[in-house]
Amino acid sequence: MLRSSLSAVWVTVAAVSLAACGGASKQKPNASFAPTPGAMGTAPVQGAVAAAPDGQQVGIADGSPDDAPKMNASARASYDKGMALWQGGDLAGAVAAFTEATRADPKSHQSFYSLGVMQERLGDPAALASYRQSWSLLETYEPALVAYGLLLAKRGSLQEADDFFTDKKGKMGDSAAVLAGLAEVKSLKKDTASAQVLAQDALKKNPDYRPAMMVLARDHYRARRIDLALYALSAILDGMGTTPEEKQANPPRDKNSAEGHLLRAVIYREQGKRAAAIDEYKTVVQLRPDIVAARVQLGAYLLEAGNAEEALPLLEGALKYHATQLQAHLNLGDAYRILGRSADAKREFDWVIAKDPNLPQVHYSLGLLYLFGKNIPGMDEKAQLAAAVTSLEKFQALRGQPTKGQSDDSDQLILRAKVRLESLDAAAKAAAAPPPPPASAPAPAASGSAAPPAP
Repeated sequence: MLRSSLSAVWVTVAAVSLAACGGASKQKPNASFAPTPGAMGTAPVQGAVAAAPDGQQVGIADGSPDDAPKMNASARASYDKGMALWQGGDLAGAVAAFTEATRADPKSHQSFYSLGVMQERLGDPAALASYRQSWSLLETYEPALVAYGLLLAKRGSLQEADDFFTDKKGKMGDSAAVLAGLAEVKSLKKDTASAQVLAQDALKKNPDYRPAMMVLARDHYRARRIDLALYALSAILDGMGTTPEEKQANPPRDKNSAEGHLLRAVIYREQGKRAAAIDEYKTVVQLRPDIVAARVQLGAYLLEAGNAEEALPLLEGALKYHATQLQAHLNLGDAYRILGRSADAKREFDWVIAKDPNLPQVHYSLGLLYLFGKNIPGMDEKAQLAAAVTSLEKFQALRGQPTKGQSDDSDQLILRAKVRLESLDAAAKAAAAPPPPPASAPAPAASGSAAPPAP
């Protein structure tokens, strides 16, 4: 049951991050790891529904051939400034810096790619054009190719994304990144057989290509082959074997894979392994503070426990990296509400309603704010109670009839608000009623009558 003293944490985002897939498909042992953004993004998954990608910025190998054009010094200065702003969570400032880098050097493919990553995070439709410009300048630039194809998929154009990667596969058949990108799209299309074959092909091209390993694990998850997904994740994160010799022979392929820990957190959450899921989410946030899904879900767990103070920086940080993440705004509003910051809470809930007025959860949270919040600007107690009833009834209408085994306390909350309203109305009527006439003075006692009794 949802209790009014806690947050209305209706988190439906069991988000699965798509692995950073922008690096060179055949990295040199001594390749320098420049702070070039990479992407195979993050997005919500519910049940067996596949995730749509969302741009991410990570430090990966540049992915550019040795003979690729280098950006000029002026562009490099702006580019480095943009990376610093990004790492500090200032996405708008990063957009300005990367835009300046593209102006300083219109042939800087890295700058257009990084600009696209920022634009994607901010929900700017121009991201697709920035990615396209990047790989148009360098047709073999894998980070931009993968980001472009997966953004098409995120926007629902799965067949267009499939066609794009298939075309690039014909031209760059030895690219593990392109093969893994196509495998991801096939998995999103529920073509698990093709996804598995393509991911394996990518690993044949580059046996240490970790994003392809994650594609295999995610495809198992999407197809509800949970045991196989966990087995694949164990190989990636923990290594295989029980004896020291076996573990030495089969070490973890990528023990610090934030995407791997995130997927395992999602599975543990579905299995009801709360403590294990929380540990995995914490690991993700430590490894990659920019993965918004981990911040949101970890914040949700903290809110469920009534720990709004610890959840607050996680959720505020989530919006620095993804300003339009709906669930982050909703949970942040609940954190503010629990902490008594009514005006801030209402601002967040109003933002969510403007984006999705038919989201039941936000009307429940708003009802709690009106019912229990203090000092909501422009509202007295009676106005708050009336608004609470309206919001909670809206929640019930959008929610529909609860399914078997599900319940909430909205009926009790509505009753509580109505009883309090009736009490206020009764008090107001009593205060407005005219005073009763004064009582008549008693008649004087007749002469010779008996004396009144002693008190």
